[in-house]
Amino acid sequence: YQNICQFPRLASLSAKWMKPPDGVVGATAVLKKSRPGRKTAMLRNALFGNFWRSATAWLLSLRPRITAVSMPPSKRPCIEGTQMKHINFYFDPISPYAYLAFEQLPKALQGLSYSVTYRPVLFAAMLKHFGQLGPAEIMPKRTWTYRQISWLAKEQGTDLVFPAAHPFNPLGLLRLGIACGQAGACNRYIAETLLRHVWQGGQDAADLQRLRALTEQLQPQRMPDDAAVKAELKANTDAAIEAGVFGVPTMEVEGQYFWGLDALPMLRAYLSGDAWFDSSAWTKAGDLPTGATRIN
Repeated sequence: YQNICQFPRLASLSAKWMKPPDGVVGATAVLKKSRPGRKTAMLRNALFGNFWRSATAWLLSLRPRITAVSMPPSKRPCIEGTQMKHINFYFDPISPYAYLAFEQLPKALQGLSYSVTYRPVLFAAMLKHFGQLGPAEIMPKRTWTYRQISWLAKEQGTDLVFPAAHPFNPLGLLRLGIACGQAGACNRYIAETLLRHVWQGGQDAADLQRLRALTEQLQPQRMPDDAAVKAELKANTDAAIEAGVFGVPTMEVEGQYFWGLDALPMLRAYLSGDAWFDSSAWTKAGDLPTGATRIN
């Protein structure tokens, strides 16, 4: 009975169907009050024990079917035997898109079997390597970016307040993330704390006093200004660039790269085994010839 009642639809039915007749309850109550013990249990079992057991067995037989039908696909448990895939999530706290993607990731992938490693990287180094300007360095695009980010945050229900100034120097936060983790990665709590430090509260993201307080809160295993930590951040960024990561957020799975907040539905499809990713639309996308090259 206790197992059945964890299902809301069965709880009311079990309460109705498994309640003994009024006369039986009364008789049992009298016996219970006057002569508790073995005879009471024997009489109770004789009067309605078979009914109780039959009803329980029938309701429990419905449990798998009701679970499968009534629970929406996004909330169903992972299918037993499904291989868990691993995601490398590349981020820089300077990016509002990285913040929104981080907050949306659990919801976007709900019901799938996966694990995540969060890897801090320096976005500015990627821009320099590929000869790009950041979104905030092109004035009309900067305005549009901030408008779009505010809209996207509202649409996905994520709290977002812009920092006092943007862009800013994120090196202190990135090094803190590296110092709190191992092998160039940090856990979700650390990544969440760094991103929310910037995108919630509306304060100066690069303020040294706030950075010291954050360091005290996170208690890193190493000092963020340690030479090894700095080298690890550089190695993280260099390895990402060599692999073809050109922006943040980027999610990597099995050597396949998904860039941007709007790539989350694609990532979900890939993790779900969508056959489209075996088609030429994905595998041959880079083979399209270049028709013209811009001269600087």
